[in-house]
Amino acid sequence: MQNKGFVTFVTVSLALICAFYLSFSLITNHYDGKAEKMGEVAGKAYLDSMANEKVFLGYTLKEARKQQIGLGLDLKGGMNVILKLNAGDLVKSLAGNTDDPNFQKAIQAASKSTSQGNYIDQFVAEYKKLSPGVNLAVVFGSGDLRDQINPSTTEDKVIELLKEKYNSAVEASFNVLSTRIDRFGVVAPNLQRLEGQGRILVELPGVKDPERVRELLQRSANLQFWRTYTFDEVANDLAGLSDRLLALGAPAARPIPVAADSVAANDSTAHDSAALVAPAPAAAPSQLASIDTLSKYLQLGGRGGATVGLAQDRDRNKIDSLLALATEYHLLPEDLTLLWGAKPIQDPKTRKLTNIYELYAIRTNRSMKPDLSGDVVTSAKADVDHNRLGSAEPQVSMAMNQEGAQIWARLTKESIGRSIAIVLDGVVYSAPNVNNEITGGNSSITGNFTIEEANDLANVLNSGKMETSVVIEQENVVGPTLGKASIQAGIISFAIALVLLMVYMCLAYGFIPGMIANLALIVNSFFTLGILASFNAVLTLSGIAGLVLTLGMAVDANVLINERIKEELRNGKGMTRAIADGYGNAFSAIFDSNLTTIITGVVLFYFGAGPIRGFATTLIIGLISSFITAVFLTRMVFEALDKRHKLDNVTYTTAMTKNLLVNPTYNFLGARMKGYLLPIVLIIAGLVGFFTVGLNNGIEFSGGRNYIIKFDQKVDNQQVREKLAPQLDQKLVLTAIGTEGDQIRVSTNYLIEDSGEAVEDQIKDKLYQGLNSFYKTTPSKADFDSYIVSSQKVSASMSNDIKTQALIAVGLSLLFMAIYILIRFRNVAFSIGAFASVTVTTLMIIAIYVLLWKVMPFTMEVDQNFIAALLAIIGYAINDVVIVFDRIREEVGNHPQADRFQVINGALNSTLSRTLNTSFTTLLVMLIVFAFGGATMRSFTFAILLGVIFGTYCTLFVATPIAYEIAKRRSLKAAAK
Repeated sequence: MQNKGFVTFVTVSLALICAFYLSFSLITNHYDGKAEKMGEVAGKAYLDSMANEKVFLGYTLKEARKQQIGLGLDLKGGMNVILKLNAGDLVKSLAGNTDDPNFQKAIQAASKSTSQGNYIDQFVAEYKKLSPGVNLAVVFGSGDLRDQINPSTTEDKVIELLKEKYNSAVEASFNVLSTRIDRFGVVAPNLQRLEGQGRILVELPGVKDPERVRELLQRSANLQFWRTYTFDEVANDLAGLSDRLLALGAPAARPIPVAADSVAANDSTAHDSAALVAPAPAAAPSQLASIDTLSKYLQLGGRGGATVGLAQDRDRNKIDSLLALATEYHLLPEDLTLLWGAKPIQDPKTRKLTNIYELYAIRTNRSMKPDLSGDVVTSAKADVDHNRLGSAEPQVSMAMNQEGAQIWARLTKESIGRSIAIVLDGVVYSAPNVNNEITGGNSSITGNFTIEEANDLANVLNSGKMETSVVIEQENVVGPTLGKASIQAGIISFAIALVLLMVYMCLAYGFIPGMIANLALIVNSFFTLGILASFNAVLTLSGIAGLVLTLGMAVDANVLINERIKEELRNGKGMTRAIADGYGNAFSAIFDSNLTTIITGVVLFYFGAGPIRGFATTLIIGLISSFITAVFLTRMVFEALDKRHKLDNVTYTTAMTKNLLVNPTYNFLGARMKGYLLPIVLIIAGLVGFFTVGLNNGIEFSGGRNYIIKFDQKVDNQQVREKLAPQLDQKLVLTAIGTEGDQIRVSTNYLIEDSGEAVEDQIKDKLYQGLNSFYKTTPSKADFDSYIVSSQKVSASMSNDIKTQALIAVGLSLLFMAIYILIRFRNVAFSIGAFASVTVTTLMIIAIYVLLWKVMPFTMEVDQNFIAALLAIIGYAINDVVIVFDRIREEVGNHPQADRFQVINGALNSTLSRTLNTSFTTLLVMLIVFAFGGATMRSFTFAILLGVIFGTYCTLFVATPIAYEIAKRRSLKAAAK
């Protein structure tokens, strides 16, 4: 093999990079383990204190966490939410809340549309249908855009302004959510904008308070501008506050007031705004010695401007409790409010973030109405001030509307030499000093910003224009117990699959070839995990399934190579030549099969979300790394052993495989009519079933709510259904989960059109009323939440979009396969044969799901996981087709004058052992996942199992025969001409 030095360099470099990134997971696990031994409260305090300490190669623990492989919701527990901008309300606002009935109908039609286009385009199209002669400039000239639209404004310009407002609203929502999530303290949160109608995905692993998350994500933004006090002005009030608190009695003997938005320390979340708990009676004087004083936690003193104190992050909840108590007993001036800064301060020497936060003195009033609200800000952007000689300082430029400009001029005039605080959601993002009166509404905010800090502040200012709310369209809550079970199931399935594959390779090809292939499997898994870590990817249960599936497909490449080398040895070639020819002849088949599967992985990644993207990412990375290890790394090892004469007695066979499928002579083409029979019968039966029984659509495709509920004993599903159905207005589907009989899944579309915390509580109350009698020890209503190990909600509009995306994804994958085969083989017969094969395979899987979902002992739902399985099978099924077609092309090239019937039959027989071997290894792997991967993955893996069987069948009896029939007809037509 040429370029061995380059291959060695790439392999070693990749191994070092993977080891580097995987090491972060070892480091963070080490510190997490130490914290776990300390207990929840002490452990969290320890991790907080270590967050900005350097722990590995100059990286802080906080930075190391960002580099580790994160665990997804299904492995760690947590919450996944898809939010949608309420675009209809935004458009109504922009039109001055017109009462035009056609306008309202257009809003409703655009909101229900499943199109992936821009919402504004859909609204305009619907409105034009209903009111063809409408002038958009007149409609929107009296709303919020009246300063920019007049009767002569063109429609294109109006639409452009509407889109700007819409995009601005989506961006503002994203920024607000991002700033709120930053304060959650959640490890590896994920926030991303989704394609389509203003949707935002939020993933919060480890969160244990879904109610607080819902409230925090859906409430509107609250950007405010406040005047401030200096430290000198409030120093006397703060200096004696500890003594005045002591004089009240012992807070340790009463419920300490806590922030309403805060949660327990083990939730790893921060506070937002204080809400008081009623104090208990004063304690006896003898208890005073045990009181925590404010001065113990808060270091008083300003750093200039409005800052009046500094505190460690771990102490802020305690300080808030004491300050709330001081406010309750009027120990602070009524017009003084103390708020925290949004970010910790930097160490002036190292420029690294510390764990220390600043406390600001805000000058408020009895009504708590801000001096200026954020909705007056029309635009804000980060730029660079070039006016100062020899410097280019980042700054934030801000513009206000006319009303805001007038108030801003008065406010800045009164505050010259003082600070004005910019507050979002009760947190101070900046408190710049005012140098002079600012008129006209255009301001520049400076303050030794970095470019990133300037961008953050601009985002905060733009967030004040959050003109409309967001609503939860899809929600998935996974309990930590289910996550632990998933981790265990994933690890077990991966380990068993790896061991069995290793044993099989040695039994099939002998010890040395088998162990080299096994080495490639281990290196492939190492590379895959390392690359995932370098991408800061999150590992999900679907991702583990993708990892296991890539093991099976990595074996495919080694099987192709070993079978080809064995074939060359049987033809009388020496080992050196057999290795060279084996790798050379197998290369195109391996390349084509991997590339076609990667194409489906890309489609899956683009159209999928959450766990599906995790599966696609793992699949793509695993295939690329398996190509490197199988084609290049194993060849270097074989050639090195051959030079040392270690392969002189190696035959690539064992007693088990020596005479297995040697020179088979099955007449596949002759039996093609019989071969067509099974797919035709199964697909027809599936069609009949589809129109009578139908598919078992999951919540993602039908809309509704899912709850997985655990009991403390075995329960009878029929009895549970009879008791629960009246509670949910007979709208439920009940499914057993697992084999223990103590878990059920309740699927219902009861009140699916309604949302809000009251509705969620109402449904949980109905679940409790219907299920509490099935427990050995009846739980209280409050404890019942701990038995709901997972919950999911998908709105009807979201389910329509998911179905549309699924159909597009499957259709595009089939089309891309056909196009690639056409380009690669330059033969339309091959392209049509491949398309027919993967299409028939897909339809056969769907038919089985139609016919068996009511009788199988596990859930067979059609959801995003099922679509992911179909797409994976489309990619995998094409592998066998490519291998056979590649051999047909080779044989036709070697024997151009031979009878095509004989050549194609010979190619099918010569690749038969390869086809069955590769299918068997993948089947073996997926059987392991099916058996040990947990109940939540059973339907997914069952679909892939069917795909492996049907895909192999269709390669032999659909793809090749159809390609032969088409090629034969084209030849006859050409001869006739």
